Amino acid sequence: MYQYNEQDQNLINARVEQYRDQTRRFLAGEIPDEEFRALRLMNGLYIQRHAPMLRIAVPYGLMNSVQIRKLADITRKFDKNYAHFTTRTNIQLNWPKLEQVPDILAELAEVQMHSIQTSGNCLRNTTTDHFAGIIPDEVEDPRPWCEIIRQWTTLHPEFAYLPRKFKIAVAGSTEDRAATQVHDIGLHLVQNDAGETGFEVLVGGGLGRTPVIGKVIRSFLPKHDLLTYLEAILRVYNLNGRRDNKYKARIKILVNALGTEEFTRLVETEWDIIRATETRLTDEHIARIKGFFEPQPYAADAVDGLAVLENQLADNQEFSAWYERNTRDHKVAGYRAVVVSLKPHLKAPGDITDVQLDAVADLADKYNFGEIRSTHDQNLVLAHVAAGDLYQLWQSLRDQNLARPNIGTLTDMIVCPGFDFCSLANAHTLTVSEQINQKFDDLDYLHDIGDIKLNISGCINACAHHHVAHIGILGVDKNGEDFYQITLGGSSREDASLGKIIGRAVPQADVANTIEKVLQVYIDNRTDDERFIETVRRIGVAPFKERVYAPVN
Repeated sequence: MYQYNEQDQNLINARVEQYRDQTRRFLAGEIPDEEFRALRLMNGLYIQRHAPMLRIAVPYGLMNSVQIRKLADITRKFDKNYAHFTTRTNIQLNWPKLEQVPDILAELAEVQMHSIQTSGNCLRNTTTDHFAGIIPDEVEDPRPWCEIIRQWTTLHPEFAYLPRKFKIAVAGSTEDRAATQVHDIGLHLVQNDAGETGFEVLVGGGLGRTPVIGKVIRSFLPKHDLLTYLEAILRVYNLNGRRDNKYKARIKILVNALGTEEFTRLVETEWDIIRATETRLTDEHIARIKGFFEPQPYAADAVDGLAVLENQLADNQEFSAWYERNTRDHKVAGYRAVVVSLKPHLKAPGDITDVQLDAVADLADKYNFGEIRSTHDQNLVLAHVAAGDLYQLWQSLRDQNLARPNIGTLTDMIVCPGFDFCSLANAHTLTVSEQINQKFDDLDYLHDIGDIKLNISGCINACAHHHVAHIGILGVDKNGEDFYQITLGGSSREDASLGKIIGRAVPQADVANTIEKVLQVYIDNRTDDERFIETVRRIGVAPFKERVYAPVN
């Protein structure tokens, strides 16, 4: 992974001291609330329903064991002994004290972490596939390109005050595990007919009040032109994006207003101007960044563990179920990628305790070259585990309540913090996720119905991406009571689509029973090996609506 140089470290250290002085002056009454609000947001600090919330950047989801241990220690010293992973692969602390945030930032800086540009109208954390660099179907590892973008976007003076926040995602595989099509810019690593690697560029995706699937504005961009082309897109947005209405300020609104053809023309025109004066990425620079992402020192004899693994799988049904749901293929023979489930039964999805963080750091050192990845789905990944170590790793994860074999199932939910924490939320989400977990706790049933993405958002801002879930749940307020709108048929993958509302919102007490009715329609209508999303697309939402709203006899 990328390591800070002296310039990087000095920049982060200076930012900490700058914010420490700003906090001191605010607490002394020298800076008014509204002025300090802009300053704290630049450093990832929100004021939520009960306490401040600090969002910590995890560029493209990649961390090491030293950083994880530091996070565990910070939760003990400054929070309530846990942290929360988000859909942007970042980390949130829900209970820091405002006056202690500069101390937290100083400790983060010791391990090359920060919270810069995790909030505000700026270029946010670039995300990617959590299996980047190890998945067999990859065109090219997208992480070096994410790092190139990170360096370019960090404190970029021209794009510090955009019309609205701006998010970029990069995918390097035929399967899209980074939800690129619902980002402001989505980048797909592709090869042209000449065998050259470059990018397909999508613009104008996003969720929230106006969910939109991104549009392709360039089918092939030479990789050396990546930053100049991104700059052209950002300039067109910065000049033309609306600033009079924050609900209409995202780039998706601009693309829709201008039309894809006209927006593309403006970008290409701006790109011609930029290329006349700015240099392209050089082979030397690209190679230097790629040097931080060299393959791990894999053991040549790791394949010897496969025979032992086969016996362990045959002898232990519980281990076999975990292996099937929570591990993935690796391009190096004898290795697997392990997904660490942060969705334990009746616990808040995405949360992890200080004890669990320390345990994950230890396991990463022992089995995974000290590397940990956070995912778009609010889980963790140990991407390089030898086959012969899987059983021992599983036992250790099970001891920490981190081995629930539910990855990709109904209970592997993406859930925002909702009304319990967020000042924007209209309805509770954690209560609903608990209700669903209680209703669907039978692993045999979960595994039988197979791959399903269920996401729960507490408001229309859609932080849990409910629009692109197979089953989406949106909390709404009706006269002070929590109701929930159900959508079906969404996807954030390469077959991206927006879910369709099936009918009127249901009260909180009925959510799990409503999901049960939806699943029964799937069970009654599915063909052999047909996934839930495929059945919905084949038969439409009408049969689901009929079952859900059928009169009770």
